[in-house]
Amino acid sequence: MKDLQQDLNASLIEASKEMSTLTVLFHQTVAVHLGLNITDHKCLDFILSKGRATAGQLADWSGLTTGAITSVLNRLTKAGYVRRTKDPADLRIVYAEPVYAHLHKLKEVFGPLNDAMLELYGTYKEDELRVLLDYMLRANRIMRNRAEELRKSSAE
Repeated sequence: MKDLQQDLNASLIEASKEMSTLTVLFHQTVAVHLGLNITDHKCLDFILSKGRATAGQLADWSGLTTGAITSVLNRLTKAGYVRRTKDPADLRIVYAEPVYAHLHKLKEVFGPLNDAMLELYGTYKEDELRVLLDYMLRANRIMRNRAEELRKSSAE
């Protein structure tokens, strides 16, 4: 039984590595399709997921410097994907907000992917989906924690 568990663990590690690589390559392809680099694409993803973001928030979420984020925002603004808006309550705060009218290329890319994933999810029972979701949430937490550990050790 222990050999079966070790084999399954090894297969899971290999499948995770492949999924990681395919995810990075997919998003690199998406970035090129959008006329962006991958860092800009993923920062746009942060902005879209939150609705808007400050440069400081993007720096915290991405691990990039605020100077690098300024360059990212300049490129995203020039490409028409975001606009900068001042907070009416505090004019010192500037948000990057999506320009939804210019995001049709994202729908072209992610619409079919989302449809295919929903079709895949449809092949699983509810309890299996709950296990998959639990795995993903836990794996994401592990990845986030490990990235934070690496950032801290690099700063020392």
